[in-house]
Amino acid sequence: MMTLRTCSHQSDVVRWDAMDFDTVAGELYGGDLAEFVTARNAAAKAAKAEGDAELAAKIRELRKPTTAAAIVNRLARDDPDELRELAELGDELRDAHTRLAGDDLRALTRRRGELVRRIVHGLPAMSDTVSREVEATLEAVAADPGTAALALAGRLTSVAHQDTDQWFTLAATAPPSSGKRPAKLVEKAEPAKPKKDHRREEADRKERERLRAERERLRKGAAELAKERAVAERDLVRTERAAEQATARVEDLRTRLAEAEERAERATAEFEQAKETYERADTAAEEARKAAEAR
Repeated sequence: MMTLRTCSHQSDVVRWDAMDFDTVAGELYGGDLAEFVTARNAAAKAAKAEGDAELAAKIRELRKPTTAAAIVNRLARDDPDELRELAELGDELRDAHTRLAGDDLRALTRRRGELVRRIVHGLPAMSDTVSREVEATLEAVAADPGTAALALAGRLTSVAHQDTDQWFTLAATAPPSSGKRPAKLVEKAEPAKPKKDHRREEADRKERERLRAERERLRKGAAELAKERAVAERDLVRTERAAEQATARVEDLRTRLAEAEERAERATAEFEQAKETYERADTAAEEARKAAEAR
């Protein structure tokens, strides 16, 4: 162990109260992702300056986590309960697979999907790409004990690089938590290496691929339905507008027809009155003519 003065990431100087591999790794993977490389290199430089070349080399080999891995690492520190539940659910899935318990396996698979979606939904807003990567990382936590151990310890780099030997020493400790953290979390962070079961791994891999394919199918289906809905909404708006215009046109024509009928009635009345006046005048003229002839 190497003792330095304080812990500060300023310029090129990093000082630690106590420096060993697990302490440095915990600080790096619990810190700001944007400062990871700078802080790692500074810590390696400090270790080398103290004469511990082996520690400096191990620190320098620490990989910068992906954005998705950093989000899961932060989850392990801030709110580990659901992450622990996911890891335990992975144990139950592996047990159900070993027992060939089809009903249990299907029920547990559904629970895993619901839990992963609930965890992702509770995270801060992120891009679709990062969201999918976080979801894949959480599924890996349930699928692989080694990934689960790294996630619970807050030291994931990515799903593709699960270098447990590089990450832990025999004195590995759990990450500092912003809330209460059960002691058994440390035990979960350093499990004995499980004996590889290739058939189980292959089955888990196929199940993950099936779930990814199903999610992609549902995503594409949802996208197609969204497009169809948008087209239907546009057609509905156009139809409603056309109906409104037609209704307005009908109302206008009805108004004009009523006005025309009213004018026709007035014209008919005026015609009948003119005809009656004409007939009276014609009768009077005929009577006057006859009177003149009689004289």
